[in-house]
Amino acid sequence: MLNTMKVLIASGAAITILATVPAMAYTGQELANQAKVGISDARAIALKAHPGKITDEELENEKGGSGLRYSFDIKRGAVTQEVGVDAQTGKVLENKREGRHPD
Repeated sequence: MLNTMKVLIASGAAITILATVPAMAYTGQELANQAKVGISDARAIALKAHPGKITDEELENEKGGSGLRYSFDIKRGAVTQEVGVDAQTGKVLENKREGRHPD
């Protein structure tokens, strides 16, 4: 009985810990092996270009730059900005207010 309680307590603690860790997946993650710039570096570049809270992120093949880019929606106040970062060079390719019809 005591061993069963220890297992249940340990399992509950593990579930609590896992529930507090944010999901690390992002759209387009299957393209990550083609990128020279990692997602964490791309996030930092995007947030330097437009500070705020990232609400959406993806890695996608898109025209411009090397053709592979991270795209971040960054919210600050009532404004959402779309910031694109080249996944090969780290260059900011786009930094504009998100329109009425987001991608």
